[in-house]
Amino acid sequence: MTADFTSKKQNFFNNWAPNYDFVFVSVFYQALHRRLLDYVTLPDRSQVLDLGCGTGKLLDRLATHFPNLQGIGVDLSPEMLRQARLANRHHPRLIFAAGNAEDLPCGAAQFDAVFNTISFLHYQHPDRVFAQVSRVLKPDGKFYLIDSIPPSTDRSQSVPLTPGGARFYSPVRRAELGLEAGLTCLGHHSLFDRIYLTIFSKRN
Repeated sequence: MTADFTSKKQNFFNNWAPNYDFVFVSVFYQALHRRLLDYVTLPDRSQVLDLGCGTGKLLDRLATHFPNLQGIGVDLSPEMLRQARLANRHHPRLIFAAGNAEDLPCGAAQFDAVFNTISFLHYQHPDRVFAQVSRVLKPDGKFYLIDSIPPSTDRSQSVPLTPGGARFYSPVRRAELGLEAGLTCLGHHSLFDRIYLTIFSKRN
């Protein structure tokens, strides 16, 4: 990400963070995470990464559902991370760290699964993000990508929702991005209307 793009995104989410978990957003994400869990399979004592973790709600639910799970939440916004740390009920199993999705502060083949929920639309270079996800996944590790899809399921769409814009990727384009990074698309699932989960697996 360019410095100006990063700064604009950081400021936007820093300002939103104190009110991020108000009722509507909180209820929406709780329902979304609950539906996601129907599709998640993890090995025992798994290591997971939540990319664009926000205030840490998904990792909290995963840590509750999988008692032996250890996880790292990475976010660009210092204020989102502050909120996540304040609410962290599972320390030291869960930790939160600052990081850029295009240059993750994580080791190669470190995680059994990577999660990305309503965050991919904000990335400036989606191919670089996929490459980083592929790098940090173990062989056969899973990438769970949740985001809105555009009205046309075979095209992508850019809209000026936030500073720097937002981009929605069709299922076809998601699969192409995964393939380019060494990830096999296992399928697409509608969780709410046009909010789709796409599951990838890292090839050996």
